[in-house]
Amino acid sequence: MSFQRDFHYRMPMRVGGQRPGAHRSSTTGSGQEFIAHQTLFDRPDPRRLDLRASIRDPEGRWLVRVNRQRAGIPVYLVADVSASMAFGSAASKIQRMSEFALSLGDSVFRTGDALGMLAYDASERTDLMLAPMHSRGAGVMMAESLARARADQPSTAGIFQACSRIAGKQALVFLASDFHAPLEQTSAALDLLSHAYVVPMVIWDEVEPKAPEGEGLLALRDIESGRRRGLWLRPQIRRRWEDAFAERREALETLFSSRGVRPFYMTGRFDADALSRYFFEAV
Repeated sequence: MSFQRDFHYRMPMRVGGQRPGAHRSSTTGSGQEFIAHQTLFDRPDPRRLDLRASIRDPEGRWLVRVNRQRAGIPVYLVADVSASMAFGSAASKIQRMSEFALSLGDSVFRTGDALGMLAYDASERTDLMLAPMHSRGAGVMMAESLARARADQPSTAGIFQACSRIAGKQALVFLASDFHAPLEQTSAALDLLSHAYVVPMVIWDEVEPKAPEGEGLLALRDIESGRRRGLWLRPQIRRRWEDAFAERREALETLFSSRGVRPFYMTGRFDADALSRYFFEAV
């Protein structure tokens, strides 16, 4: 498995929590971001005494500075390991996702956040679950688990069960899937993650959006059901193939934008620089 260098991320909104970290916080503490002055009586912390502000105070009160501290936040990878994720030309979508998990592990450790993983197919995959931890090896553990994961279930109905574990929590969630499942399932998952900052990782293979070259009879096998069928390739079918992917992308854009979420498209290998730009634009 090739090494992927890390990317840079920051939460675009203020986060809560008492654990120090790298993100802007709404919590008062020992940070450098000044909020206001309070009297020494209301906030008895002589270390924060502001002598200049106290001298200028018309009421002659002793004033202390109140600052905001930076805080950490839990980061989750919510991974689709259904049968469609086993498809791939140069590498399967699950292998691409495991490459991303390596980069995610390095990035989260460097930032100082905790990293965990949830997974699903027809039901929640508790065998792949990883509780949030502050560890340099968390990304490696996730990548190795995904690389060994069984991906033979045709359904993604377990997304609701998996996301229920972090429902109502403030977190950074990478929702990684090819999103070929019914959009109602994705919509229900986004409802559960309304308190989190969600980054939908739309993982598509390079050959998916375009029909195969040439004309003639093409033997196809449904990777989820295993059923085989023949398809006669002709210009009309090729246009319908490509139009279907364009319509799917438009439907995903509509769904995510209605929730204030912007997807990150990962076609082929993971691009760390592209994901860094994604966060810079959001911030």
